[in-house]
Amino acid sequence: MKNIYKKHNSFSNFKTKKETIVDYNEISKCLAGQLNIETNIERKKIFKDLINDLSTYGKENKEKFVLNPNVVEEMKSLDKDKVPDYLYHRYRYEIFPQKKILDNYPPYLQIEPTSICNYRCVFCYQTDNVFNKKSNNFMGHMAFETFKNIVDQAEGNIEFISLASRGEPLMCKDIEKMLLYTKNKFLNLKINTNASMLTEKKIHAILNSGVKTLSFSADAADEKSYAELRVNGNLNKILKNINLFNQIRASEYSNSKIITRVSGVKVNENQKINEMQKFWGDLVDQVAFVNYVPWENVYDSKNLDIATPCSDLWRRMFIWWDGKANPCDVDYKSKLSVGEISSKSISEIWKSPEYEKLRESHISNERSSLDPCNKCNVV
Repeated sequence: MKNIYKKHNSFSNFKTKKETIVDYNEISKCLAGQLNIETNIERKKIFKDLINDLSTYGKENKEKFVLNPNVVEEMKSLDKDKVPDYLYHRYRYEIFPQKKILDNYPPYLQIEPTSICNYRCVFCYQTDNVFNKKSNNFMGHMAFETFKNIVDQAEGNIEFISLASRGEPLMCKDIEKMLLYTKNKFLNLKINTNASMLTEKKIHAILNSGVKTLSFSADAADEKSYAELRVNGNLNKILKNINLFNQIRASEYSNSKIITRVSGVKVNENQKINEMQKFWGDLVDQVAFVNYVPWENVYDSKNLDIATPCSDLWRRMFIWWDGKANPCDVDYKSKLSVGEISSKSISEIWKSPEYEKLRESHISNERSSLDPCNKCNVV
């Protein structure tokens, strides 16, 4: 059997110290109330589907929407009147890729503040010396005006946003200004960071921003293993920085509902989720693993002969630091780039002939004709 990586519900392990009991009746009432006042036909249909899926929770249905623990915690961090809109967009994120539904905007947008990283993690494409060499034009920081343009287009249309991709976002020279510009704009904004650049000033910028989930990338519960996986990283420094974040949060932002998570890549059997939970559990709200994807140099990999369409073609779009839009981050050298944000809007790129051609190739069992889709195991 082929080693396939499913992007949907991609946590292979997830531990949380918060209670995640769900009151399905309360949620259904909330959605029913929204259904009564909703005038948009497409949104109304999705609310009906949500009510049906949640009211029949537990029955076999591969296209059923479910409330996983991380989703429950995200919902609980919101004001009650925001929950229906959150579930509407979460439905788009989870179910549209399964049903191959497309509307005007991607359910999820991943914005890359910078492609530069100070780490050389063993499972990352930053180890590709063609990619990380500045003279090859892959390295750079996003201009604030480009970021502002993207956020302005996304606001009100895309609620699931990540600030991260090929690089370490806190290295971006305008990251503090970018973070502050996101305030009150999105229901679910996440930033992924290795925490090595987490200074007091940046901590305040994060806690003053629209960030809802702060994910610290770490894969080990001891210094030796951490250093072997996160090359150039220093575990003691990371622990010190996260402790500083918690101190500032507790003393100056006690009402903050931001969710903190340590999220690691599961690359070997020595990494135990219980050990991770024991080591990191007092520092963050959640601890999780995602399975390793061999993307550190997909271009030199062998063809995998996987016919299943990639769900990311209906789930998310990536916009690099230079405004280039890409359908995935496995293709870190942008062979499949679908446009430039400087010349087309997010919606225009998402529905463009270039994007549609990629989707059609995947649906028509022609994934093997596309490079690097033919060498990627993400579905």
